[in-house]
Amino acid sequence: MRFLIVRTDIRAMADAEIAAAWAGGHRLRDETTAPEPRRQVVHAEDRDAALLLARALASVGAVRAGRQRVKVLPLHDHRPARGSAAT
Repeated sequence: MRFLIVRTDIRAMADAEIAAAWAGGHRLRDETTAPEPRRQVVHAEDRDAALLLARALASVGAVRAGRQRVKVLPLHDHRPARGSAAT
């Protein structure tokens, strides 16, 4: 399985936004509708390689300071497997 490793900026939220989300029972951030701005994107062919790359990206000063984050996302391959022909 392939993986996508993404380094993103963290959006700052005001205290009022946090309180409103908590009171309303909804999410403060919804990555499906409003993803965080991407700084760097890397692909990996397997989980071990993805985690190694994520650790390397996590050493960036902005990540260590809490202004950015690193995400490891699995990419599902929709191609048929080799040798399995549909008949």
